[in-house]
Formats: sequence, C-alpha cells, structure tokens
Amino acid sequence: MAEKPLRLLACGDVEGKFDVLFNRVRTIQKKSGNFDLLLCVGNFFGSTPDAEWEEYKTGIKKAPIQTYVLGANNQETVKYFQDVDGCELAENITYLGRKGVFTGSSGLQIVYLSGTESLNEPVPGYSFSPKDVFSLRTMLWSTSQFKGVDILLTSPWPKYVGNFGNSSGEVDTKKCGSALISSLATGLKPRYHFAALEKTYYERLPYRNHIILQENAQHATRFIALANVGNPEKKKYLYAFSIVPMKLMDVAELVKQPPDVTENPYRKFVKQASIGKQIPAPEEDSACQFFFDLNEKQGRKRSSTGRDSKSSPHPKQPRKLPQPPGPCWFCLASPEVEKHLVVSVGTHCYLALAKGGLSDDHVLILPIGHYQSVVELSAEVVEEVEQYKATLRRFFKSQGKRCILFERNYKSHHLQLQVIPVPLSRCATDDIKDAFITQAQEQQIELLEIPEHSDIKQIAQPGAAYFYVELDTGEKLFHRIKKNFPLQFGREVLASEAILNIPDKSDWRQCQISKEEEETLARHFRKDFEPFDFTLDD
Repeated sequence: MAEKPLRLLACGDVEGKFDVLFNRVRTIQKKSGNFDLLLCVGNFFGSTPDAEWEEYKTGIKKAPIQTYVLGANNQETVKYFQDVDGCELAENITYLGRKGVFTGSSGLQIVYLSGTESLNEPVPGYSFSPKDVFSLRTMLWSTSQFKGVDILLTSPWPKYVGNFGNSSGEVDTKKCGSALISSLATGLKPRYHFAALEKTYYERLPYRNHIILQENAQHATRFIALANVGNPEKKKYLYAFSIVPMKLMDVAELVKQPPDVTENPYRKFVKQASIGKQIPAPEEDSACQFFFDLNEKQGRKRSSTGRDSKSSPHPKQPRKLPQPPGPCWFCLASPEVEKHLVVSVGTHCYLALAKGGLSDDHVLILPIGHYQSVVELSAEVVEEVEQYKATLRRFFKSQGKRCILFERNYKSHHLQLQVIPVPLSRCATDDIKDAFITQAQEQQIELLEIPEHSDIKQIAQPGAAYFYVELDTGEKLFHRIKKNFPLQFGREVLASEAILNIPDKSDWRQCQISKEEEETLARHFRKDFEPFDFTLDD
C-alpha cells in the first residue's frame, strides 16, 4: 500500500509581514485543504515595528499552521532568537535553531542551517562557519547507509546552482550565494532544497546526484528559491508540494529520474573531494626527422613493439588492412588522400593536419586501414592511437596548451579523431567540460560522463552512432546518437566564446586555405613535432 504523502508549504523572506503570509495560507487551505507544515527560509523578521509580531507573540493572533523558521541573517534580528538550539517563538511558530536535523513523526528528515556564510572568527551570531557545515555533514554521514535527506533549508542560495540549469534570471549564481552551502548540498543530497534572500523566485531544473555509468542511480534534487512575501512584482513566495519521506519509499520509485534532469551543478566540489592519482606519461623517444612520402621511404619505421622492422630476421607478415567499399578521403593508400597534410606515419595510424582547422596545429589521428570508428579498431591499432594521444599531450603541454579530443561517428565513413589544442591561459579543463555540457543541454543532447579509464567499446557497439569528447585529464563525455546530430557540434563548442572565442570558425568550410598555405603549416608542424614523434628511428 502506497504511503500517504505529506502536504507542505515553503515560504521565502517574510520580513515581518505575518498577516499577509498567514492570510494567504488560510486562503490556500480553504481552497485546497489543510497542509501539514509551513517552512520559512530567509528573513522571518523585518525592520518594521514589532506591533504586528506582538499580536502573535501574546496569542492575540495565531498562525493557522505549524510553522518552522530559520534564524537571523543580520545583527538587527538576532534579538528574536535567544536560544541557539531552537525554541517556540509563538503559538504554532517554532525557531528550528542554528543548525541541525528535524525528524517528524512520519520519518520526514529536514536539515536546517540558519544565517549567512562567514569565514571569519569569531563567527557572528547571525552566521555559520565551515566548522558548522562540516559538523552537520559529519553527523549525517555517520549514520549507517546514509542516502540523503528529504529537505534542506538554508537562507542563502548555494553558489553555482545555476550551472547546467535553466536561467536564474538577474541572479548570477557564479558570484552570488554560498560555496559552503554548495558543499553541504553536494554531501547531503536533499530531495528538496529551499532558499531565499535574493528577492526572486527560481525553480531550477532537477539535477542528478550520481555520476552516470559510474554509480548506481540516486534520487534527484530540486532547488527552489522563493521571493519575499507581498512583493509588488507578485513573484512567487509560497510553494506547495507533496512528499513521502525517503525512508518509506520504494527504492525504484525514489531513484526515478525526471525527464528534464540535468548534470549536478556542484561537480567541482565532488571532484575536489576525490582527486584521483595521475598516471605518469610514457617515456619520450628521441628521434631524427622523417618526412612522409607515399612513394619513397626515407628512414626506417619502428614496429609497434619498438623493434626495427628491417633488422628482424623473420619479419612478420603484415595483416591485410580493412578496405573501404568505395573511394575514401582518409585511407592512407587512397589516391584521394591529401598527402601534403600528413605529418607523421606510424605502423597502424597516421597524423594529419585538419583541413580548415580551428587552429594551425589542429590535427587528426587516423587509422591507416579503413575503420569507421574507435569501437571497430583492432587491439594493435588502439594501442598506437593511445600512443599518439599521449605523445600529442606532451607535445602541446610543452607549448603551454592542453589538447581536447573528440570523435563523431555519425555521417562519417572513416575514423577521424580530432585533436584540438587550447592554450592553458584561455580556460581551465572544467570550463571546457562545462561548455560542452551546457551547449549539449541547450540543444537537448544528453551528454553523459563516463569513467576516465573506461573503454568506449564497453558502451557503444560496432555500427552504433555516437559522439564523444576526451579532456586532457582523461575524463570523457559520451552521447549515443539516436536520430539527428549537429555535424559541427564539437567544433562549435570549442570555437565558442567560452573556449577559443573564434565562433566564425565553427564550420571547417569557412576556414579553408590554399594548398601552398597548408604545405607551409604542415612543414612547420613536422619540424616542431619532430622531437616528440615516436615513429621516427633513433
């Protein structure tokens, strides 16, 4: 038998307008039936005279519903909250306290944190400190099988809550709000989080509390900021909702994901809490110059094992390369290949400058044989692709750049692994990641995080259409293409103002240059890449 849900109301800054609030509550209850609780965040008391409050304090007037409020956010209202552990302020009106957990008879769990953020000692009576947040989080984490809480009440907004979400209007969530509350919300995983103080209404799209393909599904969080009571713009200050306590819910029902769920806006906090060990880069190979020419081999190529292919007394018979069904612009033996763009050739793969590249050193890693995608590569080809990746990372790092890789296996016949360098001074890796996720959501593309060292072959089957991005940290973002997909999506994101700020180059056809200019760029790239190129003989 399904549990009967509790019917709750949440309210923003009351600011001493008690009659306006409670009259509105009476009207709602008359129309929709009784509610169980009213939860008030933000400034409950205002700077107005106390005459109205005295009527409630002395019992002349009474709140029509059991009301729970947070404490002071400024020195002026500290006087109303004498007991830091909470107390009854008037009949049916209770101050929850500075911080803690309120558990109702139904099992509903409400975590509350009064005041505004302070990083200074001593902490004012209207503020909370990092220690307060830490102790609150530790208290809840210490309980066995902690999964999250039903409701979190804070007065300030959490910083960054707008990341990956719908617009927060005039409130800039990268500047406003509390980073400590962001951290608290990350750890406590509330199903509902209410806040106020910004005098506006903002209901963020629900966000997930787990990492796709790395963790089991968890419940989503809904963040709702409420406006001030009786505001002239008629912004929403009262929010009605129904909730069944988490502990009484079936797990499958609890973790159901809303159709509009987004990425967690506080991912950076999660990342900082669990920094993985870095994998050392392979040793660099010393090398001399080798220029690729399809007809005349200058120098000797190493096999993928590192042995000289000419010195072996029993040379291995080369495996027959996969052949394209028709003409291919990227199979190395094909007459269609623009050979002047090739800058390095390995045993199974080669490197070429991108035609119409985003930058002069935008390159492609391509298999010599005909493979449509990374998923279809044989083991030895994968090994050399990874070797090229590692080498390019070292090469671009020496030039003060990080490289971003992406593949679009959609409306393409030969694997093209795009490698685009981004100057370290332009933006951080997290900014690049955020840009991809944000633009994907704007275009209703579901871009999922997958484990850093996972194999794309574990996620996509041969023949399946997909798009994936690999960041310089090894993190990957993946989208399974089901119907249509914007062909220039990867370029558009990297060319955007947030990253390279060259939006006019988002279409490669607008970036084409003459063959002579391409030859010059390729010659310069070969020269710069020479000390790093593992394909060259010692």
